[in-house]
Amino acid sequence: MAVLLHRLGHSAYRHRKLVLGIWLFVLAALITCVSVFGGKLDDRFSVPGTESQRALDSLSKTLPEASGASAQIVFSAPEGRRVTEAPYARVIARAVAEAEKAPQVGEVVDPQSSGAVSADRTTAIVQVQYPVQTAEVRTSSVDALKDAARAAEKDGLRTSVGGSVFNSNGVHVGPSEIIGVAVALLVLVVTFGSLLAAGMALLPALIGVATGLAGLLALAPAVSISSTAVTLALMLGLAVGIDYVLFILSRHRQQLARGADPRESVALAVGTAGSAVVFAGTTVIIALAALSVIGIPFLTTMGLGAAGAVLIAVLAAITLVPAIAGFAGTRLAPELGSRAARRATDADGTTGRTTLGTRWTKWVIAKPLLTVLAVAGILITLMLPAADLRLALPDNGSAPHASTQRTAYDTIDDKFGPGFNGPLLILAETNGGTAAESSRAGAQVAAKLGTLKDVKAVLPAQPTSDPTQSVITVLPASGPDSVRTDQLVHEIRDIAPGLRDTTGASIAVTGTTAVNIDVSNRLSDSLLPFVAIVVGLSLLLLMIVFRSLVIPVKAAVGFLLSVGASLGLVVAVFQWGRLADALGVPHSGPVVSFLPIILIGVLFGLAMDYEVFLVSGMREEWARTGRARQSVVDGARQSVRVVTAAALIMFTVFAGFFPLDDSLIKPIAFALAVGVAIDAFAVRMTLVPAVLALAGRGAWWLPAWLDRILPDLDVEGSSLQSAGLEEGLRDGAADTARVRLAESRS
Repeated sequence: MAVLLHRLGHSAYRHRKLVLGIWLFVLAALITCVSVFGGKLDDRFSVPGTESQRALDSLSKTLPEASGASAQIVFSAPEGRRVTEAPYARVIARAVAEAEKAPQVGEVVDPQSSGAVSADRTTAIVQVQYPVQTAEVRTSSVDALKDAARAAEKDGLRTSVGGSVFNSNGVHVGPSEIIGVAVALLVLVVTFGSLLAAGMALLPALIGVATGLAGLLALAPAVSISSTAVTLALMLGLAVGIDYVLFILSRHRQQLARGADPRESVALAVGTAGSAVVFAGTTVIIALAALSVIGIPFLTTMGLGAAGAVLIAVLAAITLVPAIAGFAGTRLAPELGSRAARRATDADGTTGRTTLGTRWTKWVIAKPLLTVLAVAGILITLMLPAADLRLALPDNGSAPHASTQRTAYDTIDDKFGPGFNGPLLILAETNGGTAAESSRAGAQVAAKLGTLKDVKAVLPAQPTSDPTQSVITVLPASGPDSVRTDQLVHEIRDIAPGLRDTTGASIAVTGTTAVNIDVSNRLSDSLLPFVAIVVGLSLLLLMIVFRSLVIPVKAAVGFLLSVGASLGLVVAVFQWGRLADALGVPHSGPVVSFLPIILIGVLFGLAMDYEVFLVSGMREEWARTGRARQSVVDGARQSVRVVTAAALIMFTVFAGFFPLDDSLIKPIAFALAVGVAIDAFAVRMTLVPAVLALAGRGAWWLPAWLDRILPDLDVEGSSLQSAGLEEGLRDGAADTARVRLAESRS
């Protein structure tokens, strides 16, 4: 791999105008496709093969209004008045008439017909049903409902609009994300000691993320892509794109500082650091692509979309970096006598200067057992809240407090009960017979459901265009994200066989609440198998890379500690509400159901990034000197600084998405930001050196028979040394150094 990437670096450097032109042409073509053919993003959650999804698909044909999107206009009377008073009743009737004129609306049900008037007569709800899914509801239609509500406010009523038509805010690039990129640029300037180098590190990453994002959006007309999938691709594309460029460019500048020829230097950097980038990127791609095996379409698009963004970031790093470095030539080299130049020439430790990475590593391994126990103890403590992890999909109760949908949700919860925000639809089907027989069976089913403990109310059965079907609306006594509602769904499904025997009707529980419960349950069931696959993969890959048994086991345990601690913090903040007000979290409740799997997939790849870049230097020193403890110190001399900069950049990019008022993105951004910080600083740069120091020579042991059968990926680029390529680089170094010295004197 290293030799192939070395040749690619040479070629990209030589044909830099062509390489840059191809990237810009592809980017322009994709942007054109998005502007001309761009489709609408689809934020539906569906689980093919489940009872709720089959019933919902059936209703989409026989009663589209019941399976489509919905909205509620909530009216509240002034203090001391009632919505049933004649003046207010006329205002509500006028709003109903206006709502019926809104585009795409299939049915509007006034409060008197549905009985949606609170017991104290201060609040009423107008139900609006659409025959299309949320993704197909146009903004103009929702705006028309808001206009009808605002008109009622002029006559003294307080109004708000909610319902499933309000969904994820989708892709949003605002001040916080721009600040994140600016902070990343600042970190690059500090790392490189050069504004030119920092800018050239950011340029390939931005081109790569723009290409990946445009490519994903260009697929929207043909493939169902959610706004969350696009935002996740943007987050990861930015984070790993900058990191991968940083790894290669920092290696290139170190070699330039020692007087290397620019073309040979960048080719060698792509062959060595680029090999690690390809390996690390491949692990991220595999982990994200593995999300498709869970069988949930929106999670599949999220995984594949994010994996595509990472793939583009890898390609940009190994092709655009050498091309752009070709335009810069020797100007990328640190100035003679600068701190960056001294760090590069001190990399072998022969000058006696001690870097920050060296001092930190020496401090960590001074008492390695104490370090291991302290770090493990802290991370296990942070993991404890994760034992209380509850999963669910967010609803309008997670929206910002000032939003109209949150106001509507809270008002309904207060005046009608939490179950009114999460009704269950029961599809009753008879095997043949007349419409009258089906209606009678539906009434019997409704009567039985009304006797269940956690049912607050059951609405009369509603016929569909199919004479053998009827739909019954069940209002739970608990909210849509409550454990009791989950238990109620299972209880109804458990009594289904008995109802079929007594009424002749087969029933299926469906509706948005039931679908969300099925999604969460599918994800919960998939969590442990997914963890097992990821951990097993990490053991195998690291065993191949480092030819060791201790390092893969240590890496897997460290990864589990990072994930557990991150989930513990997520539970504490988003589920328990600790520091929620300080952090701007609008609602405490169950964690987003797909967050743990996304966190595991992403953090796995990033953990492998840092593991490879940190430990590969230590292995090189071990192979060269055979001194186990000293190789840990010497190997960390330069890599700690680069990994620190990479982790800070990734943390900043993820944290930049945290301020978004999006109930899906906010917890994911928080989890990834704290996960990166914990894994990079607590696990990779603290726990890893301590464990290697404890293990001594045993850290690098691998049975001979296993060493023979494992493939050699050559991530560290040892084949380049055997091919004599490093000697060629050193041959040109003296001449280049003399030229640079002459330039500096002139």
